[in-house]
Amino acid sequence: MEILILGIYSFFVWLVFIKFKWLPWNIYSQVAVVVIALSGITALILVLNVVAPSSNDVRVLNYAVEVVPRVTGRVTEVPIEGNRLIRKGTPILKVDPEPFQIKVNQLQANLVSAVATASQLKQDLSAAHNNTEGAMAQLNLARTRLKQSQQLASSGAGAHYDVDFYESEVKRLQPAYDAAQAAEAKVETELNALVNGEQSSVASMRAQLQQAKWDLSQTVIYAPADGYAINLQVREGSFAAAFPLRPVMTFVEVQQQVVAFYNQNELSQVEPGNEVELALPTVPGKIIKGEVDSVVWATGQGQYQAAGVLPNTPVEEPHAPAAQKYAVKIKITDTHGYFLAMGARGNGAIYTNHGAPIHLVRKVLIRVQSLTNYLILKLH
Repeated sequence: MEILILGIYSFFVWLVFIKFKWLPWNIYSQVAVVVIALSGITALILVLNVVAPSSNDVRVLNYAVEVVPRVTGRVTEVPIEGNRLIRKGTPILKVDPEPFQIKVNQLQANLVSAVATASQLKQDLSAAHNNTEGAMAQLNLARTRLKQSQQLASSGAGAHYDVDFYESEVKRLQPAYDAAQAAEAKVETELNALVNGEQSSVASMRAQLQQAKWDLSQTVIYAPADGYAINLQVREGSFAAAFPLRPVMTFVEVQQQVVAFYNQNELSQVEPGNEVELALPTVPGKIIKGEVDSVVWATGQGQYQAAGVLPNTPVEEPHAPAAQKYAVKIKITDTHGYFLAMGARGNGAIYTNHGAPIHLVRKVLIRVQSLTNYLILKLH
C-alpha cells in the first residue's frame, strides 16, 4: 500500500514539475518533495498502527481432548475411522465388558445375601431379647429364694443349706444374664448401624454394585463433541489402560477459536465489537470477517511461580526476554462458511472506532496480503 501511495504521489509530482512545469524543478523543490513524501508516509504508518493495528500472527485453535479410558481392559472394537467427522455421542471405542459384567453379577448376588442377613438380624434381635428376659426371670427368682431362705435361717425355721444353694444359683445365673444382655446389645448395634436409612452392610454392598455398574457403562467410550479422531493408533486386541499418561487417541473438536497476537502498545484503542478482517493462506484471496470478542490482558511474564524466596530482578539484564504479546480473541461473523483449518496462521487487522477514513489503507493492505497467499515461492 505504501508503494501504491508513493506511486500516485510520484505521478502528481511528475505532472506538476515535469509535464506541465507549474513549479520549478530545482534542488529546493526536490528536497521538499522527498521530505513531504517521507513525512507523510511516516505519519500515515504511525497513525494506521494505532487506529487499525495489524498482526501477522493470527492462529486458528481447536479444542483437543486426549481420550483416556476410565476402565482398564482389552479393546474389542474401534467403530470409527481416523480423520472422519464424528457426531457427539457416537461410540468411538469399546472395551471387553465381560469381566465387569461378572463383577456386577457377583455383587448383585452379594446384595441379595446382605438383605437376607439384615432381615435375619431382626429375628436374631427378637430371640436375643427373649433370652435376656428368660435369664433375668431366672436370676430374679433365685434372688427371691435366697432372700426367703436367709430370713428363714435367721429365725431358725430354715436350713443354712438352702441359703448356700441359692447363693450359688445367683452366682451361676448372673453371668448368664450378663451374656444374654451383651448378645442382645451386639445384635441391636448391628441392626441400628444405618447409612441413609439402610443397614450398613446392605448400603455398602449397594454402593459397590453401583460402582461396578458404572465401570461396566464405561466400557463404551462416546465422542464428547462433534469432531475428528486424530492419531488413532489403537486397534482391536490392544490393551487400554485407565492411565492419564496413556491416551488411546486425540479427539479434535469442531468448535474452534481464532486468536491474534499484538504488541502491547497496539491495543490502546481496541475494544470488544471492533471489526476484524483476516487473511489466511489456507483460503487465499478471501477475506474472513469477524469482530473482537475480548482482549486477554495477561501473559506468562506476569506470573510468579510459587517459591520460598521473594521475586528478585537483577540490576542489569543484558539478555532480558522481549515483552510478550497480548492475545485478542476473535469471533468469526462471516456467513460464507470458509473452512478454517486447525493450526492455520495468517494476517489480521482490527478497525477501531477512531480514524475511520484511514481504515481504507489497511483494508487495501490486507487484501493485497490475501492475494499474495496464492503465491507458492519454492523451487522444488
